[in-house]
Amino acid sequence: MRTNLLTEAGIGETPPPARPRARRKRRVQVAVISDVHLGTYGCHATELLRYLKSIRPQVLVLNGDIVDIWQFSKNYWPPAHMRVVRYLAGLAAKGVRIHYLTGNHDELLRKFAGLKLGHFRLANKVVLDLPHGRTWLFHGDVFDVTMRHSRWLAKLGGHGYDMLILLNRFVNYGLTKLGRPRVALSKLVKERVKSAVATVSNFEETAAAIAADEGYRYVACGHIHQPEIKTLQTEKGEVIYLNSGDWVENLTALEYTPEAGWQLYYYNDDPTMQLAADTDAADAAEVLADANPSALLEGLLAEFKIRA
Repeated sequence: MRTNLLTEAGIGETPPPARPRARRKRRVQVAVISDVHLGTYGCHATELLRYLKSIRPQVLVLNGDIVDIWQFSKNYWPPAHMRVVRYLAGLAAKGVRIHYLTGNHDELLRKFAGLKLGHFRLANKVVLDLPHGRTWLFHGDVFDVTMRHSRWLAKLGGHGYDMLILLNRFVNYGLTKLGRPRVALSKLVKERVKSAVATVSNFEETAAAIAADEGYRYVACGHIHQPEIKTLQTEKGEVIYLNSGDWVENLTALEYTPEAGWQLYYYNDDPTMQLAADTDAADAAEVLADANPSALLEGLLAEFKIRA
């Protein structure tokens, strides 16, 4: 009888597992991500979603190549990729101003430039008036010699690079089984090829010079997958060049706060993200995305009248 009374009072029972405490979100005025390449094997959608959930931006700039339409296939669209799309839509619904700036891999969206849906804007470029100075943001492929003169070669290279990423995954899987360190073949090749393109076209210098001509203090690009913050000298004075990097190899973003100005964020250097990987929990929207991502994707494509 005593045991029953204790049990009824809740004494002696195993307490239910504690729910993981919600992580506090970092407040940033502006966050910039680029070159996510959703729909490809190299995209780190899970890590990106984890990062997006860790911040509370007032403005989010998606600076090109978010969805890789060049290499897009309905046969490869994992649930994690749809989760990113749904989460971004949810941010806009909650009042976060989202600027989607088109890049070369999602250039089909350029015909919709000027589209406004609530807090969502689709454009080719945007200028933000910030306390530290006016910032001009655009993807940057317009300065790429390969893009301007050999588009077919750029597209061919994109497909080849995606295959290299897939091969790199198999190689690293084998190395892990053998207890050997992983290698970053894709990153090495990308850095060499893109650096050559940037050198030939004077990518950074060209962007800075035009920004100076227009009176901008900062210019922020993506495209070359090289995260960077540097001060460049032009004929009309100093311009600070920014590059948000990518979510294929570097997993980086640009963040702006009135206190610190522009800073680069490195996912792999953030210990809180490594801890978050152990406590991730899918919400209702994510469960829905997991249920039938192909059907949701079909609806998304139909909205923009895109054929895949």
